[in-house]
Amino acid sequence: MTSEEITQRLELLRVEHRDLDAAITALGAAAIPDQLQLARLKKKKLKLRDEIAWCEDQLLPDIIA
Repeated sequence: MTSEEITQRLELLRVEHRDLDAAITALGAAAIPDQLQLARLKKKKLKLRDEIAWCEDQLLPDIIA
């Protein structure tokens, strides 16, 4: 993947992460929240966070001085 592709992927992941955050908040505010669905969304959000971190590492690699 080129850095441009990684940057585009990173932006898409960030948007999806924000959308999931909003969905989790809305679902949690329900009178009787669906705990299974909440757990699935949170797990997906964590997976996205890991992928975001990977993309960021590819763009700005850790340089040991």
